Amino acid sequence: MKQILYTVALALGVSLASQAQNTNAFAVQTKIEPGIIEGDYDTKTGIQTYFGVPFAKPPVGNLRWKAPQPVDKWTGVKETRKFGPRPMQKLVFGDMNSRSNGVSEDCLYLNVWTPAKRATKDLPVLVYFYGGGNVAGDGSEPRYDGEAMAKKGIVVVTCNYRLNIFGNFAHPELSAEAPYKASGNYGYLDQVAALQWVQKNIAQFGGDPKKVTIAGESAGSISVSYQMASPLSKGLIAGAIGESGAGISPTMAPVPLAEAEKQGAEFAKNAGAPTLKQLRALSSRDLYEMYDESKRFGFPVVLDGYFLPKYLPQIFAAREQAQVPLLLGWNSAEIPAGAFMYGKPNIPENFIERVKAEYPDTHQEVLKLYPHGNEKEVELSATALASDRFISYSTWKWFDLHRNNSNQPVYRYLYSKLRPPLVDNTLTPGLAGGTLKKTSTTPEPPKAVGAPHACEIEYCMGNLHLIKEYAWTEEDYKVSETMSEYFANFIKTGNPNGAKLPTWEAAKAGDATPPVMIIDTVSRTEKAKDDARYDFLDKAYKNK
Repeated sequence: MKQILYTVALALGVSLASQAQNTNAFAVQTKIEPGIIEGDYDTKTGIQTYFGVPFAKPPVGNLRWKAPQPVDKWTGVKETRKFGPRPMQKLVFGDMNSRSNGVSEDCLYLNVWTPAKRATKDLPVLVYFYGGGNVAGDGSEPRYDGEAMAKKGIVVVTCNYRLNIFGNFAHPELSAEAPYKASGNYGYLDQVAALQWVQKNIAQFGGDPKKVTIAGESAGSISVSYQMASPLSKGLIAGAIGESGAGISPTMAPVPLAEAEKQGAEFAKNAGAPTLKQLRALSSRDLYEMYDESKRFGFPVVLDGYFLPKYLPQIFAAREQAQVPLLLGWNSAEIPAGAFMYGKPNIPENFIERVKAEYPDTHQEVLKLYPHGNEKEVELSATALASDRFISYSTWKWFDLHRNNSNQPVYRYLYSKLRPPLVDNTLTPGLAGGTLKKTSTTPEPPKAVGAPHACEIEYCMGNLHLIKEYAWTEEDYKVSETMSEYFANFIKTGNPNGAKLPTWEAAKAGDATPPVMIIDTVSRTEKAKDDARYDFLDKAYKNK
């Protein structure tokens, strides 16, 4: 019945979100390649918004698990004033507060914020990819909102991309039917399609297709690293920003196509739908529940020979990546000490035991690199080692590869601002970002020793005012203005420096102690102190 009412409402041209319309806005229309779209012009902010713009055909029916197809042209005016549905997913992370119109396989929509006036042209463009481990997230989340950046003179785009089994599933039959004879990576191909849409259409919003910077956090940052490396997209971008993450072992590194196909075939067999015909005939609900019942955390990125021909270290070492300016970094306490200590108390004996277990042949070197003389040192070193193994090392490797295999500037940061307390004391911080509801068995979290995973997003995008969970202070807003100004300058010029900001030096090839911008209440450039840790892990992970 709900679907019938929805269809009738669409046929009558009735907006189901009319109650949420912006009372400060009037309708504004723009002609893009497929047809005319209608968004909002906010007279209070001066920003125009177009939400839920289709950039590819709905990937449903026979298009499930196919590369995105160009959207059909339409006649008349398509209303684009509310966020489109988010990709199929569970609520995996507690900090994901979507504003989208439900959950659907029909999810390939993007959103645009632009400050352009009638005669404005050639504005820089930011395309932001959301995080969520390739299993969750969407472009409507408040922390990715583009208004604050648009006020700085930037056209901002966020785009949805397929996730989990809907976005990364490989199967021998899928590879056989594809013109490029591979499968998987559909979410990344969605991102490529969004970048192609930007090239064709962004001038209509005052943007310059030659000034497109891509950015993202966590899985979104990993996406940026892959898009820099892919032959399909490297010519579509002029700059890149990565926040905590790169597709380099041990962080969401790709697997060979044969391995990905094997995993997919095993999943299909165990789910009772071994053939592609059976899989495509499944309803969204059945496939969603089969995936959920499998307890998998997504499917791997694939060395498909199409989107991704080689491992990232090989591509960068051969200088085959996009030769563009890069700004990247990570947070000072990406994940708590317990992720390495496995719940054991932070005492030297336990740390030594865990290090010997993980590094039986090289534990002496590890123990020199990570001080452990007392409980406080153990807590800090276990946090550092857990964070390095989780996501910091892979980001460092991306940094090291590009600065040594490019003539473009590379800027590195360490985000260190401690988060303020939560407003709601019935919540507790999550393990790797986000919040969780406290229960009677929820242990009290340890006192923060640094900035956790994902906490910098709302700062760099200027969106503290949209995130209601934390009791923001004047210091938080100061840090946000500094970080968002650095990002805005970089998007505009390829250089984060600007008036009144502390000087941020680019890193040079081969420098053993490259400059790092410490982003905190008092931001400053320091020489890297801990890169010996990453040199060790580089040998341990054998990322050559």
